[in-house]
Amino acid sequence: MNRVDERPRLLVAVDTDAGIVGWGEAYSHGPDQALPPLLDWLFFQIKNEDPRRVAFLNQKLNQQMRFPPGALGLAAIAAIDHALWDIAAKAAGLPVFGLLGGHVRDRVQVYCGVYDAPDVDEAVTRIMSFHQTGGYTAFKLSPYRTSPFKGRWGVLCNNAATWFAQMRSRLPEHFELAFDAHAKITEPVKALQLANALAPYDPLFLEEPLRPEHIPAWGDLKKQMSIPLATGESLYNRFEFLSLLQAGGADIIQPDIAVVGGLTEMRRIADLADAHYVTVMPHNPMGPLATAHNVHFAAAQPNFRMLEYKPHLHAPWCKDPYLPIDGHLELRHDRPGWGVEIDIDVLSVDDYVHWERKIERRPDGSTAYP
Repeated sequence: MNRVDERPRLLVAVDTDAGIVGWGEAYSHGPDQALPPLLDWLFFQIKNEDPRRVAFLNQKLNQQMRFPPGALGLAAIAAIDHALWDIAAKAAGLPVFGLLGGHVRDRVQVYCGVYDAPDVDEAVTRIMSFHQTGGYTAFKLSPYRTSPFKGRWGVLCNNAATWFAQMRSRLPEHFELAFDAHAKITEPVKALQLANALAPYDPLFLEEPLRPEHIPAWGDLKKQMSIPLATGESLYNRFEFLSLLQAGGADIIQPDIAVVGGLTEMRRIADLADAHYVTVMPHNPMGPLATAHNVHFAAAQPNFRMLEYKPHLHAPWCKDPYLPIDGHLELRHDRPGWGVEIDIDVLSVDDYVHWERKIERRPDGSTAYP
């Protein structure tokens, strides 16, 4: 286990008798230390198998669990799935996207995660700084200028609209601004009020303005909204996404490749979305290896639109991360596998850091989603 900035990250390596090593980055839902023993058990299931049979082994791991795997099971399967894709591509001497039918685009557009809701001056300064360093023209922030669990909801919505309007007036006209409500809201009418407040200023999308569990509510919400509705990071498989799509519950889906069980399942989900005229903008708040997984998915997926990208300050275990140029990540046609090199010497040093989500408290003392 290692870290990216102040969050723990687990890297998974699968060795072969041919000397090829495949790598995957695991999603840390928490508890952090739960994944290693689960991975040890799953590795036993693929021992002595041909690692190039990626779809076969992904299916085997899912079926071995008998019951539908949840967050931890799918995170572990995803990390193994990605290590297997890395091995298969290296064995073939191709980038991973070369095994997926080749690339349908020459580079992958990213949007920059800002995530909080700073004062206008600070927000503009940070956004322009990101633009200068990486060429980003799309950014994602929080719509919450105050806690969504304290004070009158209408005031929160009005403050968000005023703040968005001020940023619009000070940033270049072509910049895209998206907002992540972070699945904190359980009342659809409040989600609609927030969407209506932001609508006059043309957001790129509003993400997770509602809890994900009750799919029909998403279809009802989208029918009433006039801005793009995005969701999906909390859904786990193609069956859940199919329910969302059949309900007409999203304009943009945001599956996380490290959450849904890996590239193998991610492509199935994206193809379902394509058949519903829905684009894909993957959830990707992780480290440089997870970004590499997403780059290859995006390179080969026709209905991909944009990738979330979180600039990191500390991830020394990746020697050559994909870095944005002109707001895009360039494909590495001459690099087999994921196209990045992992520094084993850095990983040999314990750099683990504990992290956990801090739930909020309402004024009455009850808990709320973080």
